[in-house]
Amino acid sequence: MDYSQFGAMLPELIILGLFLVVFLLDTFTKDGSAKRFLTPVTTVLFGLAAVAIWLIPSCGTEVFGGMYVDSAACKAIKAILCIGVFIVLLQSSEWVESDEVAIRKGEFYELLFVTLFGMFLMISARHFLLFVIGLESASLPLAAMVAFNKKHYQSHEAAFKYIITAVFSSAVLLVGLSFVYALSGGSLYFDDIRAAIAGSEMSGLLVVALAFVIAGIGFKLSLVPFHLWTADVYQGAPTAITSYLSVISKGSAAFAFFVIFVQAFGTVYSGLWEWMMYAVIILTITIGNLFAIRQKNMKRFMAFSSISQAGYIMLGVMTESALGLGSMMYYIFVYVVSNLAVFGVISAIENKTGKVGMDDYDGLHKSNPWLSFAMTLAMFSLAGIPPFAGFFSKFLIFTSVTASGSMPLYMLVLVALINTIISLYYYLLVVKAIWINPGEAKVEAFRSAFTERLALWLCVGGIVFFGLVPCIYDYCVNTAALL
Repeated sequence: MDYSQFGAMLPELIILGLFLVVFLLDTFTKDGSAKRFLTPVTTVLFGLAAVAIWLIPSCGTEVFGGMYVDSAACKAIKAILCIGVFIVLLQSSEWVESDEVAIRKGEFYELLFVTLFGMFLMISARHFLLFVIGLESASLPLAAMVAFNKKHYQSHEAAFKYIITAVFSSAVLLVGLSFVYALSGGSLYFDDIRAAIAGSEMSGLLVVALAFVIAGIGFKLSLVPFHLWTADVYQGAPTAITSYLSVISKGSAAFAFFVIFVQAFGTVYSGLWEWMMYAVIILTITIGNLFAIRQKNMKRFMAFSSISQAGYIMLGVMTESALGLGSMMYYIFVYVVSNLAVFGVISAIENKTGKVGMDDYDGLHKSNPWLSFAMTLAMFSLAGIPPFAGFFSKFLIFTSVTASGSMPLYMLVLVALINTIISLYYYLLVVKAIWINPGEAKVEAFRSAFTERLALWLCVGGIVFFGLVPCIYDYCVNTAALL
């Protein structure tokens, strides 16, 4: 075996190195003053690692027999996810230092890095065996993270629902892959599957295989009708874990979804999986929006919001082009800063007061104007109101979908546009509670931790900056062409 091939896996090796450093520090430092430095050391080291991953030049090479690909697009999405993880680490620093969690904060960082390592493997995989290894490496530690609050029944219930769903979805995916293996003549390489399917007639086995693969990955993305676990898990998990679930895991799964369906099943696009995805995307956006209107718990509210946003992200898959992938990557980038801004406010208020109800945000601007400002900008961005970044992310992904001139795609975008109006209503419910609802503020004035404020500043800066400067979108489109 040529061990020099591991040199192409520098992002993964960096994350594994961080895991080992945190593990050794957590294991061999005694409780006390040395232990207090674990959080800042981990955050700083990961920040440096994120910069290194962004700056590492992509060789565009295939290693391990073509199972792993080091491409510019893969490196770009990994760097985007690292930015999100860095913001999550900043937001969670106050929570991990609390009396209940501090003794286990090393475990939190270790589990987080293992899941990120698995997501990186999913992104670069060009063979279904490596993809499944990455998927399980990302999914199973997340169950432990969801159950991190040992003394909370809701956390245990959420973890149980998550692990059952993860196991079931993995089983469905593996059944589908067994059919794909048979159809391809005994190969799990994406290119081999594409060539085998292109040279054969449409069969019932192929329909079932694709349906099972879409269902298996759809569970990870919370696509309707595979979304039922999402609201309960988001509500029961610690808020830091919920923000990680809603952004990082969704972004990696969306990119992997694009790669699988374009590179492995692209030859049966118009004849088969295109119509499956029409139904899934329309249901995901519509049901996510309609159920979000009914929610009074902010974490459940954001769960259905993330379901709807997953539908918008999946629009990029329908283009089957570099422009669509670039628009998807840009959408994920904007979604990272917008969604994490919301969870940053939720986390700050929950850490200080324990309140997570939407009614608790009535009159928030009177006691906490900075948090109110950040939440308002984030809601405007998620709703797609100009000139904030969320408007441009939606506009550009709609433009990429309609570029082909296909009438079904025009109708799909029309449905998405109608749903954007619905989403505008429920996002503005939060803004209304903060600025318009009468009465005294239900959340007393407080000063959040420095790291929480820094994370919010980064998110707010991204919401404004990405909406005004086009270079990020150009970067995403240019790198997407190098998939």
